[in-house]
Amino acid sequence: MEYLPIIVLVLSFVVLLAIGTPVAWSIAISSVLTMLVSIPVVPAFTTVSQRIGTGLDSFALLAIPLFILSGELMNKGGIAHRLIAFAKTLVGSLPGGLALINIVSAMLMGAIAGSAMAAASAMGSILGPEMEKEGYSREFGAAVNITAATTGLIIPPSNVLIVYSLASGGASIAALFLAGYIPGILTGLFLMIIASFWAKKKGYKVGKRSTLKEVFKTFVDALPSLFMLVVVIGGIVAGVFTATEASAIAVLYSMLLGFFYKEISLPRLPKILLDSASTTAIVMLLIGASMSMSWALSYENIPQEISSGLLGISDNKIVILLIINLLLLFVGIFMDMTPAVLIFTPIFLPVVTKLGLDPVHFGIIMVLNLCIGLCTPPVGSVLFVGVGIANTTIEKVIKPLLPLFIAMVIALLLVTYIPALSLWLPSLFDL
Repeated sequence: MEYLPIIVLVLSFVVLLAIGTPVAWSIAISSVLTMLVSIPVVPAFTTVSQRIGTGLDSFALLAIPLFILSGELMNKGGIAHRLIAFAKTLVGSLPGGLALINIVSAMLMGAIAGSAMAAASAMGSILGPEMEKEGYSREFGAAVNITAATTGLIIPPSNVLIVYSLASGGASIAALFLAGYIPGILTGLFLMIIASFWAKKKGYKVGKRSTLKEVFKTFVDALPSLFMLVVVIGGIVAGVFTATEASAIAVLYSMLLGFFYKEISLPRLPKILLDSASTTAIVMLLIGASMSMSWALSYENIPQEISSGLLGISDNKIVILLIINLLLLFVGIFMDMTPAVLIFTPIFLPVVTKLGLDPVHFGIIMVLNLCIGLCTPPVGSVLFVGVGIANTTIEKVIKPLLPLFIAMVIALLLVTYIPALSLWLPSLFDL
C-alpha cells in the first residue's frame, strides 16, 4: 500500500482547516497536493480544475439550487408559523410540550423544505423566545432545536440524498427519498422521548389539551403546506416527474403559497433569490471541490486500499458497519456533510456492497450518521445557527445536548442493523 498520497492528503487538509482556510478551498488545495505526488504541477492543477467543472455537470444536481430556493420561499412564506400551530395542537399538552412542538415542527418543516438550516432558523426564532417565557432554559431550547433540525435531512425531499445518489453512481433518488421516512421519524421520536423525560425532570410547564375542533382548524390551515409532500414526493414515486423537475414544481408551489398567505410580496423576492443564490454558491463550490478530491482518491487507488484494509480486519458485517459508523462519526466532527458524502461514499460503498448491503440502505446510514456531525463543534453548521439564534454559547448547550446525541446514536444503530427500517417503503413501491 502506498502511504504517501494518504499522508499528504490528510495532513494538508487538516493543516489548511486548522489555519482557517474555507472547507471548499481546503479540499481543492489538498487534492492538488495529493496529485502532485504522482504527476507534474501543470497536469495536477489542470486535472483538479477540470474535475471541479465536470463534477457540477449533472442534471440531477440542478435539483439542489431549486430545492434551496423552495426552502427559502417556505421559510419566508409563513409556512413555519402554520406548522408550529398544528404541532402545538398535537403534542402541546404532553410533558415538555414546547420542546415536542419544536421537534414535530422541525420534522414537518424538513418534510417540506428539506433544509436543516431553514428548520433551525425558523423554529429557533419563533419557538425559542416562547420556550424561555414558559420557563424552559435557553440552552435546553437550543439543544432541542439543533438536533431536531437535522431530521429534515433524512425526511425527504433532501439535497444530501441527491448528492449521495450522484456519489454512489446512480442509487435511485425516489428509493432514497422513501427510505428516509421511517429512520427520520424514528430519530424524531427518540428525540421526543428524551426531551419529554428531561422536561419532566426539570419540572417545565405542560400546555393545555387542544380540542378536536382546534386540531382540525390548525390542520386545515397547514394543509396547503403539507400538500407539498403529496405533490413532490408523490410525483417522484409515481414516475410523473424526476427529482429535478419536482424541485422546479416545489419552487412554483411554495411561491404561490407565499403569495396566497400574503407573506411574500414582489418587493421581497429579490432578497429571497439573493439569499438562495448565496447558499447555492457555497454548496456547489463544496460539491465541485469534493468531486475533485474524490477523483484524486480514486486515481491514487486509496478507496481500494482502504476497502482491502477494512475487509482484512474482519469479514463480519456487524463489526465492519460498526467501524464505518465510528469513522463517519469522527469525520462528521471535522467535515461538512456534502463533501463528506462525496468523498467517503466511493471509499465505503464498495466495502458494504461486498458484505451484501443495499446502496440505498447505506445511503440512509451515512446521512443519518453525518447529521450527528452537524450538531458537533468545530464544524457543526446547525450547532452554530442554533446557538446563535438562542443567543447562548456552545459550552452551555453541551450538557442538555448530550442525551439528545445519545438518542440520535441509538436511532443510527437501529437503522444500521435493521435494514427493513430503510428498505421496507422502497420495496413496497417496487423501488
